[in-house]
Amino acid sequence: MTEKKRVIIDTDTAGDDTIAILTALHFFDVEGIMITGGNVQFDQQVENALYTVQVAGKGGQVPIFKGYEGPIMQVGTSTHRTVEDVHGSDGMGGANFPKSKQRPESKHAIDFLIEKVHENPGEINLLAIAPLTNIAMAIKKDPTIVPKIPHLFIMGGTNNYLGNITPAAEYNFYVDPEAATIVLNSGIPITMVGWEMCVQYSVMDDSDHQDIRALDTAGSQFFMAVNKVVKEFNKNVHKLNGTTHPDALLMAVASREELMLESGKYFVDVETKGKWTRGYSVVDMNGRFEKEPNVRVCEKVDRDGFKQTLLEVLKAIE
Repeated sequence: MTEKKRVIIDTDTAGDDTIAILTALHFFDVEGIMITGGNVQFDQQVENALYTVQVAGKGGQVPIFKGYEGPIMQVGTSTHRTVEDVHGSDGMGGANFPKSKQRPESKHAIDFLIEKVHENPGEINLLAIAPLTNIAMAIKKDPTIVPKIPHLFIMGGTNNYLGNITPAAEYNFYVDPEAATIVLNSGIPITMVGWEMCVQYSVMDDSDHQDIRALDTAGSQFFMAVNKVVKEFNKNVHKLNGTTHPDALLMAVASREELMLESGKYFVDVETKGKWTRGYSVVDMNGRFEKEPNVRVCEKVDRDGFKQTLLEVLKAIE
């Protein structure tokens, strides 16, 4: 049996983040989970991550670290835009699960990240399914971690496609575009799975939900519970017939790279100043900027392979 890759997850835990965490716990050796301000209220995100680890049967085994509660440029009492309308008031489809016994660590997430990378140079891959605040701030605090990170997988941005929070922007990049541009230009090897990949390859419709429900495991029941709200939101707002799983898709691609059927290496950066386009990810597919490509962009996914990966993960949680 091959040794599992060692990873750190960075998440704003709600809805599909939880399924992504379950996927990562299934395929990787997860050294820790960092929480970034994003989808719902920060403390609720922490509780959601703790509960998800418990659902996976790994309660107390995977440490949870609290990071930055808001974007780099957040000032005073201003707050970023959360999306309870997408994921429910608790970020878990309104399931309101009880608190888990495990509590978060006292160490700050970026200190954990910096220490772990230095202790294990070239061994810790990063899986980012949230605004990139924590990772950007870790790079700013200690740039010497950059050459010691073998790869960073990012769910974020779009490849010349309609956004999911504004017409121009995907949510993770929109919340903290300054962080995104710091990370994308850091020199870390990066694979980006954008919102358009989610729309094209991750939507689970009624038939897919029937297959998941038929597993009749704790994993499948958890999946059904946390996806109660997002299905209706997708139908009304995104005009999509089913639940969307951008974070789980990212984890599936990271764990089984053969699921990524096509990709391209392009120069990618994020708009930080536009009146209408803040958070827009520029993917220079034609090389018009004449800049060195810095990101491998996922362009096609094995949709059936993703579904089978999801079923495998949920079936294993009994």
